[in-house]
Amino acid sequence: MIGLPRRGRKVVPQRTAGELDAMAAAGSLVAAALKAVREVAAPGMSTLELDQIAESVIRDGGGIPSFLGYHGFPATICASVNDRVVHGIPAADEVLASGDLVSIDCGAILNDWHGDSAVTFGVGSLIDADQKLSDATRESMEAGIAAMVPGNRLTDVSHAIEVATHAASARYDRKFGIVAGYGGHGIGQEMHMDPFLPNEGSPGRGPFLEPGSVLAIEPMLTLGTSKTVILEDEWTVVTKDGSRAAHWEHTVAVTEDGPRILTLLRD
Repeated sequence: MIGLPRRGRKVVPQRTAGELDAMAAAGSLVAAALKAVREVAAPGMSTLELDQIAESVIRDGGGIPSFLGYHGFPATICASVNDRVVHGIPAADEVLASGDLVSIDCGAILNDWHGDSAVTFGVGSLIDADQKLSDATRESMEAGIAAMVPGNRLTDVSHAIEVATHAASARYDRKFGIVAGYGGHGIGQEMHMDPFLPNEGSPGRGPFLEPGSVLAIEPMLTLGTSKTVILEDEWTVVTKDGSRAAHWEHTVAVTEDGPRILTLLRD
C-alpha cells in the first residue's frame, strides 16, 4: 500500500500497485514496438516505414499510439537521425544509411495508462565516437534510474544523470553536451505531467520520491553543444552545431524494493 505523504511535503504523484501494473502493460507494448523497429532498421529503409511498424505493433497489442495527434504531431514515433535530438517526424524520403545514429522515441496508451521510452542505435556499425555517445547517454539514464528510491528528491535524479554524464566524459575521454531545456517528466493517465525533470542540477530540491512515484527519465546528450534549434516543421529539434545526439528513456517507478522499470518487455 502506498503511504500518505507527510502533511505539507510535496511528493511526485504516487500510483497504486495495480496502477503500476497497468502502466507496465502499456510500457511493455512500447518496448515491443521499439524492439520491432530496431530489428528491421537497415540501410534503404525509410523512417516512415519504421513508424508504420511501430504503429502496427501497438495497435495489434490493443493499444493506442500516444504520440499520434498529440498537439498535432503526425506520427507514432519520433525518429531522430544523426544531428536530430528529439521530435523528428518520420518521412518517406528520409532513408537510413549505414552508419546513421538513430534515436526512436515511442509512447502507447493501454487501458488509459501511458508508457514512454526511447532507444538509440546504429544502422550497421557505428563509428567509435557515436557508440560512446549512445553508451554514455544510456549510462546516464541508468544512473537516474538508480536514484529513484524512497526519500530522494526530484533533483537527486537530475544530479545523478549529470554526474554520470561527467563520469562518462572522463571515462571515454570525450566531452558530452547535456541538451539544455529538455528533460523527463511525470507520467500516468497523461503522457506529460508535472514535475519536469531536468537532466542536470544541484541535488536535494523539488518534490520527494515515495513508493508509487513515477517519472519518465530521459537524458539527451550530444558530441558538441548543449544548444538546439527547432526546424521549420515546428517539431524537429537539432543540435545548433550539427553534432550528433543520442536519447535514451525509460518510465520508472519508485518502490520499497528499488526502482521498477515500467517499459520493459514482458515474458
